[in-house]
Amino acid sequence: MPAPPPPENEPQRLAALRSLHVLDTPAEVAFDRLTQLARELFDVPIAIISLIDEHRQWFKSHLGFNVGQTERETSFCVHTITADAPLIVHDARLDPRFIDNPFVHGEPHIRFYAGYPLHTDDRLAVGTLCLLDSQPRSFSQQELRLMESLAGQVEELFRQHAIRHALVQTTRRYDALFNDSATGIVHIDSTGMILNINPFALALLGYAQDEVVGYNVAMLTPPEIHDQHNAFIEQFLAGGHPEVIGRGREVEAQHKAGHRVPVQLAINAIHGEHHQVVEFIGILTDLSQIHAANQRTRKEQSLLKVLHQGITDYPALMSGKQLWIFLMEALSDLTDSDYALIGEVIPSATTNALKLHAITDLSRNPEWHPFMEQLRSSDMMLTNPDSLLGRVFAYGEVVMTNNVGGDNQQGSYPPGHPQLDNYLGVPIVSGGQLIGMFAIANSRQPLNQSLLDWLQPFTDTCALLINLYRQMAEREQVMQDLAGARDQAESANQAKSEFLSSMSHELRTPLNAILGFAQLLASNTRTPLNDKQQRQVSQIEKSGQHLLSLINDVLDLAKIEAGQLTLSIEAISLVNVFDDACGTLEANAAAAGITLLCTPPDTSLRVYADYTRTKQILLNLLSNAIKYNVANGRIEIRAEHQQDVVKISVSDTGPGVDSTRFGELFEPFNRLDAEESHIEGTGIGLSITRELVEHMHGQIGVDSQPGHGATFWFTLPVSTSPVTKRPPGAGEHSALETANQDALLYIEDNPANQRLMEDIIDAMESVTLRTASSAEIGLEMMRYSIPAVVIMDLHLPGMNGYEALTRLRNTPQYNGVRVIALSANALPSDIKKGLSAGFDAYLTKPIDIAQFTDTLHHLLGAPIRQEP
Repeated sequence: MPAPPPPENEPQRLAALRSLHVLDTPAEVAFDRLTQLARELFDVPIAIISLIDEHRQWFKSHLGFNVGQTERETSFCVHTITADAPLIVHDARLDPRFIDNPFVHGEPHIRFYAGYPLHTDDRLAVGTLCLLDSQPRSFSQQELRLMESLAGQVEELFRQHAIRHALVQTTRRYDALFNDSATGIVHIDSTGMILNINPFALALLGYAQDEVVGYNVAMLTPPEIHDQHNAFIEQFLAGGHPEVIGRGREVEAQHKAGHRVPVQLAINAIHGEHHQVVEFIGILTDLSQIHAANQRTRKEQSLLKVLHQGITDYPALMSGKQLWIFLMEALSDLTDSDYALIGEVIPSATTNALKLHAITDLSRNPEWHPFMEQLRSSDMMLTNPDSLLGRVFAYGEVVMTNNVGGDNQQGSYPPGHPQLDNYLGVPIVSGGQLIGMFAIANSRQPLNQSLLDWLQPFTDTCALLINLYRQMAEREQVMQDLAGARDQAESANQAKSEFLSSMSHELRTPLNAILGFAQLLASNTRTPLNDKQQRQVSQIEKSGQHLLSLINDVLDLAKIEAGQLTLSIEAISLVNVFDDACGTLEANAAAAGITLLCTPPDTSLRVYADYTRTKQILLNLLSNAIKYNVANGRIEIRAEHQQDVVKISVSDTGPGVDSTRFGELFEPFNRLDAEESHIEGTGIGLSITRELVEHMHGQIGVDSQPGHGATFWFTLPVSTSPVTKRPPGAGEHSALETANQDALLYIEDNPANQRLMEDIIDAMESVTLRTASSAEIGLEMMRYSIPAVVIMDLHLPGMNGYEALTRLRNTPQYNGVRVIALSANALPSDIKKGLSAGFDAYLTKPIDIAQFTDTLHHLLGAPIRQEP
């Protein structure tokens, strides 16, 4: 009694069987009714609906037979499946296929079998409808056709079962998607009534389900668009152009508590069987965190804008009270405060007083207006040291409270003073001296140390501007006393020049000692440092050089914006510029693991440009390519002759830049979101580079795609003139005619710089150094011993460096003395002025020890000066 072999399409048949999802399901009334009908129609004791899998015959309905499944080998129905045709066995005892079947010899003693194959929609036989009897019998064609009809009904029941299973699975998936989704989902009908809303949307908007279901969805929108909302739906249903439906857009939803929640809203229409719109599904994505991040970014940008405008636009701000109003309004905006003030601290014999320069109008009734006007006109001085303001301007405290009413030192307010909820007062200090303060009240931001730290650049800028304000006020008074009123634009530009020079001097003087001693420690051969100390000293020098580069960048940008950039346009060879720039940064690239490929241009290729500034442009672009590259990246620099210009390109393998942000690259202080990265910088290098290129009649641009690196390029006009020979280095014409050929005299009033110079000279053999703290003392010392070289600071007490140089040059016995200017005044105009005045060399602070020793050795060995 072997079972027939599986049909050729057995894998497809089994897959179709399982797709019905009927196997091993509980009994169902519909199937049992059909088998009962078959028993009655054909007058048989047993009717079965069976399904055949790999190993068994399983019964979905088996009326008259108390077994739920049998082995496949003993199944009559497997023969029906294999043949995929009706099978009629009139007497099983006479059929050799079933003569030894256990169900023939034993219960239920099958003699008669009629089986009709059951198919899926793709006509694969998966089971049978079969009739069994314990008595032999015949089966007519009419009965076979009737059985075919019943089999068709079974197949329909299978289809309905598969549809129900799919619906159940779809419903479960929908429930999971609806209830567990991390986005809000609102289900409404065609009239706008809410049918359902998921937990995320309820939590997002602060409602319970029974508070919204059955209500119009307009309740979730801001009040000003309540009436428009239903009009949107009606317009869409009427065939109008969709405003929201079918489109995603950023909107605001109304929270139950009254505030608004930014969301991305996408609404989709659900169509009925006749293609009419019956319902809508709204998807709400919470944008609160994104908006908060954008708000923080805008705050940072606003702070940078204030700092930049305060530094670069101060000439215009200094007119009238514009500076103070600008700072007050900026402070109020930056901190989301209702009230703000800024004032200058005026020292007195007893206690400090506060001169208010700008304050928000606090008056609430007419009686308080005169008092407010006095405050705002700076005619009134505040002197009470025990008030919230006084603790700041009198004692230099930072006063921060989120409960002004509970502060027992708040002092009394005049009638009509507004209610203050929180307060922050910050002293403004410069050089250890309290010079001003600012305060805010009723801020919508939490007052804490983080806010105070974030405002530190603003505080520093206020200190700088107050000092500048005082300097300009003093200068204006002197000018009025000496020459009367002058053109304000001219005076403002002059003040800016003085500020740049002063700022350069004051910042470079301490850097001189820092970098100088760091270089000395690193190169000390007498008592060399160990490896750890070398790393520490290297970090000091690296940080100092970084600070120096930042100072140079800020000064360059300020000079450009002030129209004080001077250029020496001449025919220059690009080969020299390429060699110079690539040689300078070759070590930096290697240290960062970057391959620098410098393709030298044709030796005959020349451009009209300033040599130093062209090198600065290349250094800026190469430095950025190193900083913003990837590990083991590559940089290529090349030049291409294009008609009347030469195009110089610097390409890198970094992360690239989105084309929509190209314009931001050249904005001052805009670092394209790199502020939070480990990469150092101010964001003004490219701004300076663009200005330099355009001042030399060129253009600059960038080609880039995210993930594919970037190519920064600029053009310069082609030159057909011969290369201009650069003048010899300063001091090459100087000479020495004195007995003390290795004696040096250093005139410097700063003790730290004196000690630095002593340590530098101490490392040089056969060179002696004497120091003088003023030009008068130095000239007196020279009466007894004439040095070979005088190293001269320019800012000296009493006689300054220029006056001392004039005295030396006018004294015949000092004709052979070389004089080096060593000053923190580092602007090109300062250097030009010094060399024109007759200094043999002009070096800037912070001192570059290698450059200084080279200059010194050159002057000590130079030919004797010949006076005209």
